[in-house]
Amino acid sequence: MAHESTLVSRLIPQRLPAGRLGVAVVAELVDLIVTGQLNEGDLLPPEGPLSEHFGVSRTVLRESVKRLEEKGLVTVSQGRGTQVRARGYWNMLDPVVLSALIDNDETLGVLDELTVVRASLESAMAGALAGSHTADDMHRLENALTAMQESAFETDSFRQADVVFHYAVMEMSGNGLAENIAKHLYKRAVESSRYQGINPPDAVPLTLDEHAAIVEAIRSGDVPAAQKAMHEHIHVSWERRRLSDHAPAAHAKKSNSPSGK
Repeated sequence: MAHESTLVSRLIPQRLPAGRLGVAVVAELVDLIVTGQLNEGDLLPPEGPLSEHFGVSRTVLRESVKRLEEKGLVTVSQGRGTQVRARGYWNMLDPVVLSALIDNDETLGVLDELTVVRASLESAMAGALAGSHTADDMHRLENALTAMQESAFETDSFRQADVVFHYAVMEMSGNGLAENIAKHLYKRAVESSRYQGINPPDAVPLTLDEHAAIVEAIRSGDVPAAQKAMHEHIHVSWERRRLSDHAPAAHAKKSNSPSGK
């Protein structure tokens, strides 16, 4: 038992405040798994030491472990205990899991991968909107671009207008599944200071030009051009913002990558 208590103390060095214990227990255990302090195949410490450490009942702890299982992080086996699953089983669209991945993303590799997925989804949605849109759709998109232009000198307002623009493309594309996945990814990403990165001085005019190109391709009904403009915007804007002390990912080659925010 002493060994088990020592293991728990090493993994989880401090007690959590009483207020949000159930949520906090889940978040702490997610962090331990995401950061590799508990690896694939590892067993969680026994229920007794864990519940004692967190200061929660065994019922609360069991519910927390159940949440981990629902997120795909662990599997619970009778007589064997709770075992950490391989990364490929994790529900990375789960807000707690995705936030933990981004927050602990020291190399920015997760954000590189997120950019690839976003670019693929949003370019497909931009292409779909180019192939089929109404006058009202174009009015909404042009208003979103105008809002970006008018807020060019207000960083927070500009970022919000940028989000509104992308959401407009997603929502008008007609692809509900792609919209749902892309919104989950985008929402969590923009909450991260790592994803915001550091913009160069010419970032705003470049970003506006890229969005204008997307609007023009959609307006003209040019599906390949709309796909290319969105794809390039998402990749290129990430390369602009990406923190300079991290080398760009191998896939981020300007010769064949399109870009975006």
